[in-house]
Amino acid sequence: MGNSTETPVTEFILLGFPELCRLQGLLFGLFLTTYLATILENLVIVVTIRASHQLHTPMYFFLANLSVLETLYTSVTVPKLLAGLLVWARTISFSGCLTQLFLFLSLGSSECFLLATMACDRYLAICRPLHYPATMNRKLCLCLALSAWLGGFLASFVSVALISRLRFCGPNVLNHFFCDISPLLQLSCSDTTAVEVLDFAAALAVLSTSLLVTMVSYAHILATVLRIPGWAGRRKAFSTCASHLAVVATFYTATIFMYARPHAAHSFDLNKLVSVIYSVVTPLLNPIIYCLRNRDIREALANLLRAPGPS
Repeated sequence: MGNSTETPVTEFILLGFPELCRLQGLLFGLFLTTYLATILENLVIVVTIRASHQLHTPMYFFLANLSVLETLYTSVTVPKLLAGLLVWARTISFSGCLTQLFLFLSLGSSECFLLATMACDRYLAICRPLHYPATMNRKLCLCLALSAWLGGFLASFVSVALISRLRFCGPNVLNHFFCDISPLLQLSCSDTTAVEVLDFAAALAVLSTSLLVTMVSYAHILATVLRIPGWAGRRKAFSTCASHLAVVATFYTATIFMYARPHAAHSFDLNKLVSVIYSVVTPLLNPIIYCLRNRDIREALANLLRAPGPS
C-alpha cells in the first residue's frame, strides 16, 4: 500500500500486563501503595533537608535534588499505569506518548549525571578535605545541579525529535505499560535503523561518561580510605559513600541492561519486569537506603518531629 493511503496513528494502546489480567486489583493496590510511599519518602527528605540548617551542605543539596528528580521520574509512568489498571484507560495520544518518552528519558539521563556529580562531591570531601569548603561552594553546587538537569534534557531531545518524524500507520498496540523506545520503534512503518543507532549511541554516551566519572571518583576514594590508619577511621570515611554506591549499583545495572544494547535483542516480557524495577521499585528503595544509613538525616528528622508547634 502506498504512503498516500496509509492512515497515521493518532493514539496508542498501552498493553500493560495482559498475562496478569486476573490480578489487576492486586497490581493496582501494590503499585498505588508503592507510588504513594515513594512520594512521601522523597517529600520527607526534601522537607527535612530544607528545614534543618545542619543539612545545608553540598552532599544534602544534591540528595534533595535526587529526591525531587526521582519523584518526577516515577510520576511520569506510574499514574498512567494506575489509570490503566483501574479504569482500563490504556489509550495515550501520539503527542502524549512522545511527551512521556521524552520526560522519562531526560529524567533518567539527569539522574545519571546527578549520581556522577554526587560521586565527585564525595571525592572532594574525602580526598581533598582542606580544599572542599572553598571548592564546593554554593554557586558551584547550583551550577552542577543545573547542568545535570539540563544535560539530561539535551541528551534526550534529539532521539525523541527523530522518533517524532517516523511514520506510524498501524498497528497501534504498544507492548508495554508506558511509552518506551523499543516497543514504540517496533510499531513504526518507517526504517528505524538510524534512530536505533543514534539512540544506542546516546544512551551509551550518557551511561559511559557518568559511570566512568563515578568509578574514577570511587577508585580515588577507595585508595584514600585504605591509607587511613585504623579500621574505625576507614569505616567512618567510607560509610558516607556506602548508600550512594548502593543506589548507583541498582540504577546502573537496570539502566545498562535496558538501554546500552541494541533494541532488537530485547525480550519485551523481561523488559517490562526490568522497567518495573527501575521505574517503580528503585525510586522506592533509594530514599530508604539514604535514610536508614544516614544518621544525620535520621537525627534531623527526629528533631523536626520533636520540635514544638507554634503556641
